[in-house]
Amino acid sequence: MALSPEDAAMRIRRRLRMATAVLCGAALVALTLVTVVDVIGRYLLSYPLPGAAEYTEMLLMAIVFMGLPAVCLDDGHIAVDLFTARLRGVAEKVQTVFARLIVSLVLAVIAWQLWEHAAQLASYNEVTVYLRAPLAPFAKATAVIAGICAVVTFVMALMRLPKGDGGGV
Repeated sequence: MALSPEDAAMRIRRRLRMATAVLCGAALVALTLVTVVDVIGRYLLSYPLPGAAEYTEMLLMAIVFMGLPAVCLDDGHIAVDLFTARLRGVAEKVQTVFARLIVSLVLAVIAWQLWEHAAQLASYNEVTVYLRAPLAPFAKATAVIAGICAVVTFVMALMRLPKGDGGGV
């Protein structure tokens, strides 16, 4: 039996949400391990994990930006719905599309600014203090993720998909 375009989109949406949840979970486990190893090393062995603060910063950035696609796919952005909570039918759908378009625009601006910042970091050959890891690739990766989220949110607005159900994650 062939799926309708909306059902296929919802299935893809659910799978992408699950993939981002798994990636975020893995990064969170890595962050926990870094913290545990650093604390044990620092307080029991008097030898903290070298570069623990930088690992923590990079993993936190990864968690935030890997989680962003799941938030976009769920329509899980922070919202104040004092006036929109009572909307039903066509008015609710128009509001959802309009909100997605605004979110898409904001994410596109964020992606552009992150890309500009990455170019600046690359021009200075900026690296982390302890690990000497170059910062530009991390900034470029966040810019790409924000750009993908902008496109995904825009496509969801055009397709007028129903609001995310939050299921699967």
